[in-house]
Amino acid sequence: MAYEKIKDEICDVCHKMWQLGWVAANDGNVSVKLPDGTLMVTPTGISKSFITPEKLVHIDRDGKILEAEEGYRPSSEIKMHLRCYKEREDVGAALHAHPPTATGFAVAHVPLDRYDMIETVATLGSIPITPYGTPSTQEVPDAIAPYLAEHDAVLLENHGALTVGATLIDAYYRMETVELFAKINLTAYMLGGPKEISRENIDKLIELRKYYGITGRHPGYKHYASDK
Repeated sequence: MAYEKIKDEICDVCHKMWQLGWVAANDGNVSVKLPDGTLMVTPTGISKSFITPEKLVHIDRDGKILEAEEGYRPSSEIKMHLRCYKEREDVGAALHAHPPTATGFAVAHVPLDRYDMIETVATLGSIPITPYGTPSTQEVPDAIAPYLAEHDAVLLENHGALTVGATLIDAYYRMETVELFAKINLTAYMLGGPKEISRENIDKLIELRKYYGITGRHPGYKHYASDK
C-alpha cells in the first residue's frame, strides 16, 4: 500500500475513534508499520478529530524522527507501540484508545476474561488487564510485554485499551470488539452475571479461526499445532 493511502487510512481510523467517543482531547494514538519496517504514527498533542495526513510523523524502530512537519513529534505513548513491534513480528499496526465501557472495566480492575460471547471467544479469547504503568514511561511497555505473546487486545489498568493487528483495520476491528464485548458484559452483570460457554463449545469456536482465516494470537489457540 502506498504511503499516502496508509496516511489516509490512519486519519480515517483516528476520525472514527473520535466519532465513537473512544478518545477525547488529545487522547489515543495509532501507529502502522511500513513495508521497510519504519513506522507512521500519530503526533502528540492533537485531537484525533483534527488529524490530517501532513500531521503524521515518520519514525524508525528506535523512535527517531525520519520525517515530520515542523513542530510535530511522535505520540507520547510511542514506547508502548515500539514494544508491540519488538515483541511481535506479525504486528503491522497498534491502536490505543479509551473506549468508555472497556476502560470502565480497566478502572474497576475487572478483566474481560469470561468466555461468554461467541464472536469474542473466536476472535480474541480473554482480554486481560495489564499492570499499572505511568504513561509515556518504560513502565507501560514493560507491563504489556508479557501479554503480547498470546493476546491481540488488552486492557491497561486505570488507563484504557490496546489492540494490535496485521493491519490497521484488524487492530481497529479488535478495538470495536473489545468495547462491544464490554458493553454486553456490563449488561449481563446487571442481569445476574455472564454465563460462560462450555469447554467443548469454546474449543469449537477457537477452531473456527482457521475457517475464517483469523490472524494474530489467541490465549486458547496455542493448543492447535497449525498456529505454532
